[in-house]
Amino acid sequence: MTTDGGVDADRCGADPVREDGRPRTVTVRGAGSGLPLRVAVIIGSTREGRIGDAVGRWFMERAQGRSELELAVLDLADFDFPVHYPGRATGQMTEFTEEIARAEAFVVVTPEYNRSFPASLKQAIDFAYEEWQTKPVAFVSYGHGSAGLYAVEQLRSVFTELHTVTLRNGVALDLLQPLEEHSGDTRRDRSVGLMLDQLGWWGWALREARAVRPYVS
Repeated sequence: MTTDGGVDADRCGADPVREDGRPRTVTVRGAGSGLPLRVAVIIGSTREGRIGDAVGRWFMERAQGRSELELAVLDLADFDFPVHYPGRATGQMTEFTEEIARAEAFVVVTPEYNRSFPASLKQAIDFAYEEWQTKPVAFVSYGHGSAGLYAVEQLRSVFTELHTVTLRNGVALDLLQPLEEHSGDTRRDRSVGLMLDQLGWWGWALREARAVRPYVS
C-alpha cells in the first residue's frame, strides 16, 4: 500500500453541507415506487491478512438500514477463480457474472497497492462485460496516507470502458488511523449516506431508462 500522504483523504467523501451552511439534498427515488434496488457490494482484496473484509463489514453496518436497497456482499475471497483465463468459463466465473448481471448498482471496496487496485479485482471485473453496462458504481477505498484514492482513479477508467456511471462521491478511509476509530466518525457516516443517496438516484434512473430504451454500446 502506498504511504504517500499527498492526496486529500476526504476528496472522495465530501461533507454533505454547503459552504453557506445549508445541507446538501439528494432526492432518492424508488423507495416507495417498486422493488428495492439490488446492490452488489464487492470486496476486492483476496490477500492473506487483508483488512478488506473488516472494511466491508464497517460499510455494511452503515448501509443495512437502507430499506430501499437490497444489499448482497460478493467477497472475491469466497470464489475459486482460475489462475489462467480459460477458454470456457468455469462454474465460479459463471456464478460471479450472474451476480453482476442480477445487480442494478455496485459498491466496490478496494485497497490501494502501489497506487493501484489489486489484480484479484481486475481479474473479476474482466469476467463480465455487458453485465456491468448502464449501472452505477460507487467506491469505498482504504489505504495508508492517500486513503486508496489512487486506486479509485484507476478504477474509474476501467469502469468507464464498461459503460457504467461512476459516482463522484465515495468513502475513503485512511488506515494511518485505526479502522475502529472511524466507527465514531460522524463525518464518515454522512459520507456513506450521501454516497448511497446518489447511488440510489442513479440506480433507479438507469433502471427506468433500460426499461424504455435499449442501450447502444
